[in-house]
Amino acid sequence: MASATSPSLLSPVSPASSPTGSFPSSPPPAIIVSPCAACKILRRRCVDKCVLAPYFPPSEPLKFTIAHRVFGASNIIKLLQELPEAQRADAVNSMVYEANARLRDPVYGCAGAICQLQKQISELQAELAKAQAEILNMQCQNANLVEFICQEMSQNQENCPQDQPNENSPFFFDENILGVAWEPLWT
Repeated sequence: MASATSPSLLSPVSPASSPTGSFPSSPPPAIIVSPCAACKILRRRCVDKCVLAPYFPPSEPLKFTIAHRVFGASNIIKLLQELPEAQRADAVNSMVYEANARLRDPVYGCAGAICQLQKQISELQAELAKAQAEILNMQCQNANLVEFICQEMSQNQENCPQDQPNENSPFFFDENILGVAWEPLWT
């Protein structure tokens, strides 16, 4: 009497032992692609030629959420369909930027940010003009000082004989003082 479990029943079926000589045909494995962020948020099926998919990838759901909150999905889709493909990415970036600005400042949006930046530019330009005026003033003072020193030196040279230095002159140096000044500080 043979045992109820035979070794041939427990072994897997090999291609050689199957009636056709190969594994039974099965459908190719399906590639699972996650829907774009827009379709995921809208809870709809993302089709192959989804207008939103190239601009709202699944990894950036916040990008679509912000734009959707301000403009609405139908307006975004309509705008993208009306534009040539070369301009769509820039349009999406502009919509997301405008939507962010509208969320921060619901009344003025981007215009408020632009006005604030223009005000900052004019303040900085005024500050720059003031600094340039101060530099010009210092340069004039420096030139006047150099001219004054040159006049004093020429007057002192005319009044004093060149062989002996004048002790009252502001440019007279006592050699004894210089000797002390040039001594090393360390020992």
